[in-house]
Amino acid sequence: MENILQAVKDNIAKVLVGQERVTDLLLAALLAGGHVLLEDVPGMGKTVMARALAKSLDADFGRVQFTPDLLPTDVTGLNFFHQQKGEFVFNAGPVFCNILLADEINRATPRTQSSLLECMAEGQVTVDGVTRKLPPPFFVIATQNPVETLGTYPLPEAQLDRFLMRVSMAPPSQSQEVAILNRFMDAEPLEELAPVCGKEDILALRQKARKLFVHPVLLDYIAALSQASRGRKGIELGVSPRGTLALLRASQAYALVQGREFVTPEDVKAVGVPVLAHRLSVTGMGGSAPQVQAAEGLLGSVPVPTEEWSR
Repeated sequence: MENILQAVKDNIAKVLVGQERVTDLLLAALLAGGHVLLEDVPGMGKTVMARALAKSLDADFGRVQFTPDLLPTDVTGLNFFHQQKGEFVFNAGPVFCNILLADEINRATPRTQSSLLECMAEGQVTVDGVTRKLPPPFFVIATQNPVETLGTYPLPEAQLDRFLMRVSMAPPSQSQEVAILNRFMDAEPLEELAPVCGKEDILALRQKARKLFVHPVLLDYIAALSQASRGRKGIELGVSPRGTLALLRASQAYALVQGREFVTPEDVKAVGVPVLAHRLSVTGMGGSAPQVQAAEGLLGSVPVPTEEWSR
């Protein structure tokens, strides 16, 4: 199973340079059964990352370009009257796929944004009173630009909480940027990617991630982080129990991505900021930077336990 994960990572690395950390986090979110919000300025490779992951898996890929005039039915699908059949027929929307790229999600109205809530939380779509299951695995990668605010609608807390992680792409070093120029000078590596993993493999890895051993002391550490966030100065709203469970699931999946059969405190700290930051409401300040700082301060304030973490 670990060979499959390494093959996916190697496949994505054929396209993206210097994004190993983001790749590991995306794979961890996929195996944890969560969804990812990629937040960064234009041109950092958010869309390329999503497409590279989708092309590495033998799975159905869907994309929605979110705009202010996008309607909920443009995402979920709608019933229309079929003249020849003389009855209403359901036309499935792009959400009926395995990996959905919700590009520039904050450009759509809150009503349209909310059309993804049921999909992300329950893996299903309800249209005109009829509920339809989405094909597993279902994984949403949403992107947004944190700098440009004109014509955007900030994601409400309920929507943000549906994302297991909020991740930013790391800017490349000069040598990495030269490697990007050489790689794309006369080729399009993304178009040449072939699947190295199937849907059944992902579902099996999800089951394995859930069964990874977590030491009871580490469970106390995860709970202590959430407890500390609720009484910490400068944080109006701390981590909810759902966020605590999200931290556990993400830590298990990240440990599996790293090739281990058990979770360590380093796994918790590696996913801590991506999982917790967007769930914190920071006093008097907006934007993601204060939330990231608050999450980093939280992780630094709770003592890290020492144990033999294997079973």
